[in-house]
Order: sequence, then structure tokens, then C-alpha cells
Amino acid sequence: MTANGVNQVLLNGASRIGADYAGWIEGFGGQGLRKALGSPNAIIDLVREAGLLGLGGSGFPAYRKWRFVADQKKSGSKYLICNGNEDEPGTFKDRILLEETPHQVIEGALITALAVGADRIIFYIDPQKVNSITAISAAIEQWEETELFRRVSNALGGDLRILVRQSTGTYTSGEETAAIEVVEGKFPFPRGKPPFPAESGVEGRPTLINNVETLANVCHILRKGARWFRDLGIGDASGTKIYCLSGDISRPGAYELPMGTPLRELVDVYGGGMLPGKRLKAVFTGGPSNTILTAEDLDVALDFSSLEARRSGLGTGAMIVISHGTGIVKRVSEYVNFFAEASCGQCPSCRTGTYYMSMLLEKIDSGQGTRADLDTLVGLSRILPGSGRCHLLDGAVKLIDSSLYHFMGEYEQALRN
Repeated sequence: MTANGVNQVLLNGASRIGADYAGWIEGFGGQGLRKALGSPNAIIDLVREAGLLGLGGSGFPAYRKWRFVADQKKSGSKYLICNGNEDEPGTFKDRILLEETPHQVIEGALITALAVGADRIIFYIDPQKVNSITAISAAIEQWEETELFRRVSNALGGDLRILVRQSTGTYTSGEETAAIEVVEGKFPFPRGKPPFPAESGVEGRPTLINNVETLANVCHILRKGARWFRDLGIGDASGTKIYCLSGDISRPGAYELPMGTPLRELVDVYGGGMLPGKRLKAVFTGGPSNTILTAEDLDVALDFSSLEARRSGLGTGAMIVISHGTGIVKRVSEYVNFFAEASCGQCPSCRTGTYYMSMLLEKIDSGQGTRADLDTLVGLSRILPGSGRCHLLDGAVKLIDSSLYHFMGEYEQALRN
């Protein structure tokens, strides 16, 4: 969606020049990559100065992972996985970037590969996103015939390859170590850490895994500089963010806005406010694996640190808006059931914990729950975090904990009724 008056970076002219290599180069494409080829050793420092964070949900400084991979001196290949699995409810930004601006993402990946020395680039995409796979595959074919590609390949030792690999289409297959398992042809069981992928990833090789949106920013940082990127954000935040807005809202869609844009502005200005006759009750932030904000939080800045200060999290930037009349217990029950069904079953605490929490929530929501059931749910939300290998269990618990914090009255009312 177009955000009028906003300095868009990733979605600028997406439908006009994004899917065609010639159009991309005629615009501003290739400029960042040429600069990177001129000074490959300066790329990581520039990304550090820009303040680029992981935009797949972690908010972890991108340069730290890059530096770790770059410092690995093992002989042989290094891998870069561009993670576009994206199957959490309410999140669709990566699909838009892959379908409408694939050359932007590829150029960012090539610059990243130069920075860390990766000669194997893998686009990892949900098989259900057929248009994304088609667009990125066609774009890769165009890039492989260009002088820029040959220059990058030569800089990396002459054997650069870009591949597309389909995930299993499950939620857990988006976790970074599970993605490595799938790339190796195995079942998407998340791995224990350490070792971390940066040290031992695909086939035991150093592997960097970044989200599609994160990589799409890289060519622009190289093109216009770190200070420019930092100034795009509001306050201490850097760059822009694609917020996926959905739910009981007049104009749902994907809006690229300055990182740190207030929630009220996203909802009322760009989203057009609530649907007629509706009042905002809550916002599920970052998709259902994060937390809940209420009407009292509308002035919070939508960046990682500001939301953490409100017992919340930005996650992928998805904002699911619900109105009064929607039961919190019912909605949380639906989301936790999603996690229970998505669990790969490898960790007993996750397999049984998500199932049991889902069962308790359904019981409470149906009016059959007891005080003991609610006390058990509270207890599980305290003892389960950190007991699984991936973030699935922690995400489910985080959502339950947040709903109990903000809407304990609704849980108790469900018991009485």
C-alpha cells in the first residue's frame, strides 16, 4: 500500500520496476553492489553504522551475525540463506518483496555474500507461495547473465551459485536451524545450540541466515550511506519498516513507514481507523507469537526497544487489530491451537505443553473451566519458557502471559459464566 508523503525505500516503485532487471538497473539498481565491489571489507562496518536490525522478528543487530560468519576461516564454501518462509498469521511482507521487487532482494543478498564470503546463496521459500518462487527464480536467471554477477562471482572465488529451495510449508521450518535441516534434505527439526549456524550450518559450513526484508535494505544502505538510513527512522530507531496491518481496520495492507512510527498513526492515518461502529480493544503485535497492546498503548513507537519497554515486541511488524466484542480468550485459544498443531513434536515440553495449554484455553473459553484450570495455565506460562529448541513454545507462552497481564478479568469472567 502507498504511504503518501513517506520516504519509502523498499516499496518505492515496486510494481513499476521491481520485477524486471532492466527496469531495476535503469532506476537505481546496481549502484549499491558496485560500491560494495569496490570496498567489500567496508560493508560490515557500514551496516553496523547504519543500525540495520534483523527484521524477521529478532531485532538482532545484523552486523554481528555477519561478522561472525566473515571471521570463520574454514576452507570451502560458506552459505547465505535468505529466509522467506513467512507462515505466521498476519505476516505477508516478504511475499510482497519477493513477488514485486525480487531484484532488490537479490542485490542485497549479493552484497551480503561479498561481506561474509558466501559463495552459496539459497532463497528458502514456502512452497505455497508459488508466485514468490516464480518471481525470484526468473530474476535469478536474469542476474546470472549479467556482468555484475560475474564480478561478484570472481570476487568470491569464481563459483558463485544462487539456488531456490522450498521449505516444508510448516511454521517450525522457518526457524533458522530447521531451515538448515530442510536445505540438507532432512525433516525440519530445530537443532540445539551451540554450535550456531554461523560456525556450523549447512553441511557443517559457516552459514548466515537473514530475513528477506533485512536483505532488501542492504543495497540502499550501500547506495546512500549509513547516516541516510539512520535518519529515516524516528528517535533512536533506524530505517523504515513494513508493517502488515490486518483485522478490524478500514484499510488493511502492508505499509512501509519510518521505524518508530506510533501505533496510533499506523491505525488511524494509514489504516483509516477502525471499521464503522467498532472500537479498538487490542492489537496483537508481530503476529500471534508476540504480545498484546491495548488502547492505552496507542502512542507507543513501533520499534523493538520501545515495545520491549511496554512488555511487548515488534516481531515481524504484523499488527492484528481487534475490536470490542471480540473475546480475548477465544482469540488466544485459536492462536495457541495453531502453535499446538504446528509443533514438530521434537521437544516433549513443546509437544505436550502447547497441547495442554490449548486444551485449557478451549475449556475456559467454553465456560467449562475452573479456577484450578486458570491457575494451571498461569503456572505453565511461568515454567515452560526456554524449554524448547526453537521459539514456537516461547511464542505461545508469551502470548498467553501478555493476555493474562492485560485481560485477566476476561479469563475470570469466563470462569464465572
